[in-house]
Amino acid sequence: MTGMSESRAVAAAAAGQCPNCAAARPDLSTPCPSCGAAALGPADPARAAAGTTRPPSITDALMQVRLTDIEPYIGLRYLSKLFRVIAIIVLLAMVLEIGLGFAEQGSAAIPTLIRVTMTLLAIAGLFWGAGDLAILMIDIGHDVRAARILIGRQAAHHLSQHHGDPHQRAGEREPRS
Repeated sequence: MTGMSESRAVAAAAAGQCPNCAAARPDLSTPCPSCGAAALGPADPARAAAGTTRPPSITDALMQVRLTDIEPYIGLRYLSKLFRVIAIIVLLAMVLEIGLGFAEQGSAAIPTLIRVTMTLLAIAGLFWGAGDLAILMIDIGHDVRAARILIGRQAAHHLSQHHGDPHQRAGEREPRS
């Protein structure tokens, strides 16, 4: 899987959607009810996936993605939407202020309206930027979660390759480097 498609799959899973069909899929440890996509791991990472022939090892548990690793950032999404709605309201207030200024004073209100317009545009821009920062924090959180999963998998791989998996036979062990 390429890095871009993997990040899309992680983002879809974090949003509670199936990475294949984008349908609502709150429990990723079960197959997708819409398209039948395979489960992304057992609900209990320490339990072996169905169809395995050997007992689960600690490395199997470390290789699984827990549901807590992909839960969505609901609060930050609402905060982002709130800031953007406030920015839109400020822009609407600016348009109403311009309309009222021209209606009451005509062209004599232009110097005052320019000042008010610039102030309200700056405030709306700050609110919109705060909404973008909330989205950026969500993306950073996804990257941190993905890095934590990757480091866990690398540690599990290192342990199984260099310190031996208790379920491997002695003759199959690779030499230490």
